[in-house]
Amino acid sequence: MAPVLKYLITGATGGLGKQILSCLVDNVPAGEYAAASSNEANRQRFEDQGIAFRVVNYDDPHTLESAFEGVENLLFVSTNTFDNEKRRKQHQNFVDAAKKMDVKHVWYTSLAFGGLGSDSKATVQGAHLMTEDMMRQSGINFTSVREGIYADAFPIFMGWYPNSSSVQVPSDGPVAFTLRDELGEATARLMIRGGYDKQIVLLTAQETITYKEIVDLINETTGRSVRLEFVPADDFVALKVANDEGGKSEAFFQSLLTWYESIAKGEAAITDPLMADLLGREPVPPREAIRRLLKDRNYEWHQNYVNRG
Repeated sequence: MAPVLKYLITGATGGLGKQILSCLVDNVPAGEYAAASSNEANRQRFEDQGIAFRVVNYDDPHTLESAFEGVENLLFVSTNTFDNEKRRKQHQNFVDAAKKMDVKHVWYTSLAFGGLGSDSKATVQGAHLMTEDMMRQSGINFTSVREGIYADAFPIFMGWYPNSSSVQVPSDGPVAFTLRDELGEATARLMIRGGYDKQIVLLTAQETITYKEIVDLINETTGRSVRLEFVPADDFVALKVANDEGGKSEAFFQSLLTWYESIAKGEAAITDPLMADLLGREPVPPREAIRRLLKDRNYEWHQNYVNRG
């Protein structure tokens, strides 16, 4: 029987998981946490730092069961795919293994569309609502951590690239864009605090920003002259497929339309004080967060390009 492990961090090589693990390293005793990823080749990089490592492949239930043995708090990082059927299968494997191995508390990284409500029609949120239902039906103890929309990902929300002269969107609305690093720290501190059994929580910055304000900020910060153009929803998909520098598919842009509709309804503008409470400070506001990112004039977001994951 495996010894008890207080925290297991899946997705430990990803942007969010890496930050959560870093906060645990700084705040809990060594030996209470381990890193996990799907690639055995990552073992040495963690063990060289004195961090235990377990292989977790969401497509292979045997690795999940082996890795989850003896785990008390399990970070469940949502898989990095826009293919909701693939994600459904992977997440079901994860939940089934967590139940079988009697994990005491699963902390799931969800998304903040719709705040604490569960009626968002944004396709990207639908996969998270599906996973929350999976966890409820399984009977496991879980907390769904609805992470604020990454400020770091603003380029994909706007179809913006460093050499863009214009940004085309079908609508605008306020978004409580939140820095990924701060979300990682807040999530780690939430796990350390414990509680919130079978609850949904919301972690967000305390302010919002619109696409128009972001374009103004791009121009102000970089000296560019980017234009914001509103195009009819009926024309948006064809326009983006024909001109997208990142090579994203028609299906992606059809899905993106649902994001815009939800943002226009105010679903991304909902804020919550929990993140500030966990951090012990106000989260970086969206305007300042994006300004920091834009200090690199060539700032990019990997998911804006189909070949970068």
